[in-house]
Amino acid sequence: MLSAASSQTKARFDDSTDSVTVNAAGAARRRYSKEDATPSTGLQEPLPPDSTDDQGLVNRVLAILAKSGEAIPYAIVASAALALATPQAFTWITSPWYAPLLGYLMFSVGVNLSLDSFVEVFKQPQKILVGSIGQWAVKPAVAWLLSAVAVPAFHLPAAISSGLVLVGAVAGAQLSNYATFLIEPKQAPLAIVLTALSTGAGIVLTPLLALLMLGKSIPIDAGAMALSIAQIVVIPVGAGLACNRLAPRAVSKAKPLLQAGSLLDTCMLVCGSLAPNAAAAKSPLGLQVAAPVMAFHGISFLLGWQLASRTIAKSNVPLARCITLSTGMQSSVLALLLATQFFDDPIVRLTCGLSLIIMTLGGFGLVLWWQRQREATAQI
Repeated sequence: MLSAASSQTKARFDDSTDSVTVNAAGAARRRYSKEDATPSTGLQEPLPPDSTDDQGLVNRVLAILAKSGEAIPYAIVASAALALATPQAFTWITSPWYAPLLGYLMFSVGVNLSLDSFVEVFKQPQKILVGSIGQWAVKPAVAWLLSAVAVPAFHLPAAISSGLVLVGAVAGAQLSNYATFLIEPKQAPLAIVLTALSTGAGIVLTPLLALLMLGKSIPIDAGAMALSIAQIVVIPVGAGLACNRLAPRAVSKAKPLLQAGSLLDTCMLVCGSLAPNAAAAKSPLGLQVAAPVMAFHGISFLLGWQLASRTIAKSNVPLARCITLSTGMQSSVLALLLATQFFDDPIVRLTCGLSLIIMTLGGFGLVLWWQRQREATAQI
């Protein structure tokens, strides 16, 4: 009986020993197989690259680029200072550059809009009427009053009067569209329509106003003006609308880069217009010219606000801002080209050139001020 029990115990012990041996051998085989497949070198295996940090960096850069529009007023001041200090560095930015540069700005606005937004503008003609009054009645009247009263009263050169009238007689500025887009994107279609219509009307109204206020005949090439509207407004905005409609995801990814490009674009326009007139702008004569030009734009902005807030925008601040920018900002580039072609006095050209700088600083300065107001209101 003891012998049988002993035999059973020995059998169980042998079975467990065999099991441990088999398990150990299996583990050894598995370990050998793993090590044989990936032999150890005594060094730590390299970790796979972590793309999270890289993606985070890219996102931060894109976020900065997306806000580059907020830096435009500061960039304009820096560009103007740079053009005054080293004008020879920007002499290559000549008038043939202006159309593609302005066209790029219009494209960057167009990708953020839809065709329906333009349809809505034409459903409210009263807005177009008030905006047109600001561009073709208020602005020319301010220019004429300053040229007829302020220039003689302060014994300024008579050529400044010609420059002011010429600036007041041209159409709205493409830069007003971009400035409106930065502060009130929903009003950008109205700003674009006002600029396009005023540019078309300028074929007749610019020569007429110049004749009435200056007694000088300034022929306008209707074909060239129509081509300008197509190159600077219709084609770029249409291309932007098409891209936004057909490839919205690609446009969404490209918007930060478009914003940065618009910042560079605006700086090039400022440098290109100021560099040829840098010597005159830095002279005592430049200060004499700058004062009435600043008064012209300041009064035009103020009256544009009053016109809108007392008529169609009594409680519509975004609309009032759009009309203000459209009234105070005009195509000083066109005025400069006309001054170069039809006036021999360099003071006329200087007046138009300084108008572009002061208009740009004033318009985007208002954008910055309104942005600060909005931020302060949001914090209350």
